Amino acid sequence: MDHPAAIDIDQQPGHVIRRLHQISVGIFLQEVGDLGVTPVQYAALQVVANQPGTDQRTLARTIALDASTTGGVVDRLEARAWLERRMSPEDRRARQLFLTPAGEQALADSIPAMLRTQEQLLAPLTPRQRTEFMRLLQVLVTQNNDLSRAPSDAAR
Repeated sequence: MDHPAAIDIDQQPGHVIRRLHQISVGIFLQEVGDLGVTPVQYAALQVVANQPGTDQRTLARTIALDASTTGGVVDRLEARAWLERRMSPEDRRARQLFLTPAGEQALADSIPAMLRTQEQLLAPLTPRQRTEFMRLLQVLVTQNNDLSRAPSDAAR
């Protein structure tokens, strides 16, 4: 029986990106501590803060999640009284999303943890390398956006 060729998974971009994501989430969860917000919840809170009244479908496209996953995120944020859904005055079927005062505070409390996470994650790189790394990541995300199961409107 033939054995497949040995491939060093540490040289495979998908594997290394997954590992970097694991590291990023681990650092974020450590930094955010008892607040208990996840990176995806942080992203949802930040988008709703940036675009009060956005609907769930737009939120999903902005943070590149499928509709059902976004629904679960919104449900959990609503259960924590950090987010509220209001009926759209233009379309009674649509629900607009708004941060509650508690949600605004949770976001404000999360921002320092997010910034510390980004700093720690990029600490091994020089300022020039950080700029180039982010530029290359954006190229990969933008050029491959349509291949995602949940493409982001922001990456287009």
